[in-house]
Amino acid sequence: MLMPKRTKFRKQQRGKRRGKATRGAELNFGDYGLQATACGWLTTREIEAARIAMTRFIKRGGKIWIRVFPDKPVTKKPAETRMGSGKGNPEDWVAVIKPGRILYEMEGITEDVAKEAFRLAGHKISLPTRIIYREGRV
Repeated sequence: MLMPKRTKFRKQQRGKRRGKATRGAELNFGDYGLQATACGWLTTREIEAARIAMTRFIKRGGKIWIRVFPDKPVTKKPAETRMGSGKGNPEDWVAVIKPGRILYEMEGITEDVAKEAFRLAGHKISLPTRIIYREGRV
């Protein structure tokens, strides 16, 4: 699973989920991309499950870029714990996603293979997504 090697602080506040993605909203590496159309959190398990689904479908052809990294710790209190007594311990890592953010990119395969691979990956992700293409591609 993806997670930072070390962080400056153990715990973070939840934050607001509003606005559109300004950075990471254009294709930079591949010819095809999977773009988020809503805001939310993407967990390490979702990122990895989508990556596995794509790589299994395209087999040995093409190249995949993961454009998101889970750098936000999410805390959780133990089950059957009374209210109060502080914030829970970090349990999971998430990537904060805004609408328009590119999650994955792919190149070196045909359009229908990319479409199907991204469709399979989209089912593993808890956010609505769409497939985008590079302009002027052959």
